[in-house]
Amino acid sequence: MTGSFVHHLMFVVCVALATFTQSLTGFAFGLVLLGLVAVFHLAPLPVAANVVTVMVLANAALLVRSLPALPRRVAVPAFGSSLVGVALGACLLAWLSDNAIGVVRVALGIAILACSVLLVVQTKPRAQLSSPGAFAFYGVVSGVMGGVFASAGPPMVFHLYRQPLDRLVVRDTLVLVFAVNAVLRLGIVLQQGRFDADSLALSLEALPVVLLVTWLARRYPPAWSPGAVRRVVFVLLAIAGGSLVAPAVTSAFASPHALSHQSS
Repeated sequence: MTGSFVHHLMFVVCVALATFTQSLTGFAFGLVLLGLVAVFHLAPLPVAANVVTVMVLANAALLVRSLPALPRRVAVPAFGSSLVGVALGACLLAWLSDNAIGVVRVALGIAILACSVLLVVQTKPRAQLSSPGAFAFYGVVSGVMGGVFASAGPPMVFHLYRQPLDRLVVRDTLVLVFAVNAVLRLGIVLQQGRFDADSLALSLEALPVVLLVTWLARRYPPAWSPGAVRRVVFVLLAIAGGSLVAPAVTSAFASPHALSHQSS
């Protein structure tokens, strides 16, 4: 990230917007921040993902007070598989960062678009708790997203909110899953030497913004309906995701035309 005042100001604004979105939805901080940072080219995606990891831990430190009352038979596969997914995702990000960073941008855009759709899809709660295998599947998918993008939320959010569980149990479970994943991811990137000075500096820059906006959102919550919240976040994620995917799609369609002109 460059040292220009404008870039840092834009980064702070993006952090504030992502934090406000998180306060409305309970999970979208990482996707919004990564999407905006990537669209405006404010920092390399691996650096931005490191910042998200630190902010997830800071958020968990404020919220986690006790273990969630999630049945053990589904808690173990959910947490265990998510950790496996984080390890796979972090290693995948390390390889892609060195060999195909463009793929990371497109994959992030697709993930953001998919998650924006999940926000507006209406699903009925299940009558019975899903099987341990289902929790393991969503856990590993969330873990891989957490390892690559430091944003493990959407798959597990989608799955847990369909369960016949108290909303406080769901919230506490999500916060703890994200925190455990963040600890493992942070340990992996530190061991790989990929948590650099920029990651630390931007984390310190983002932390007071996250704390302030979180406090303000709780003290003065907007009087928006759940439907309005979903629509606002859907538009925000769709714009961010579409901005990342569009250049790749445009270049893919342009390449055959360029080749045809060269051959003629």
